[in-house]
Amino acid sequence: MNVVITGGNRGIGLALVKQYKAKGATVYATCRNSCDELNSSGVKVITGVDVSQPDTLADSLAELADVKIDLLINNAGVLGKETLDDWEPHTIDYQFRVNAMGPLLVTQTLLPSMADNSKIAMITSRMGSMTDNTSGGYYGYRMSKAALNAAGVSLANDLKPEGIAVGLFHPGFVQTEMVNGSGDIDADTSAERLVARIDEMTLDSAGRFIHSNGDELPW
Repeated sequence: MNVVITGGNRGIGLALVKQYKAKGATVYATCRNSCDELNSSGVKVITGVDVSQPDTLADSLAELADVKIDLLINNAGVLGKETLDDWEPHTIDYQFRVNAMGPLLVTQTLLPSMADNSKIAMITSRMGSMTDNTSGGYYGYRMSKAALNAAGVSLANDLKPEGIAVGLFHPGFVQTEMVNGSGDIDADTSAERLVARIDEMTLDSAGRFIHSNGDELPW
């Protein structure tokens, strides 16, 4: 099985890389800059991939043109912490480009390489849920993840006739550098749960918003 994981150099992405490598998959990890742990993991590392840059994305992913991809995991993401009284337009714009546009552009670019009966997983967040938002704040992150959810549902509908299942998965509140180590579970536990949820996904269950613990989340 050929697996492509964006943002594979740290946090959840790196944990997913290790999980799929352990399962015997051929893993292609993309990132802007690699790290020692990723370089020594035994997977194929593709650096210089910046999902926020549509003009260079196709060239940076050219190495994957001849790979038949069984699973694409759009994991790369960024987190801002804007409040109503403290935010800047460019930080929100950047989160949209990375968190929402990036996964859509990566998917469009790699679509010709997707194998029959393949899967695409969008690593999103329950912070993109309208129903679940009871605390406000985090304007760029919430807005960009809601946009990603909308894109993921459209992709699920558009690609279902092609036999490609697309799902949206919340990893949980994970102890990563992005949240300064706070969180309820570690990255390895989150990755293990995400692998199980992705394995369970079928064309019939595509387009749903699923917590890594198996719960279905409200939009």
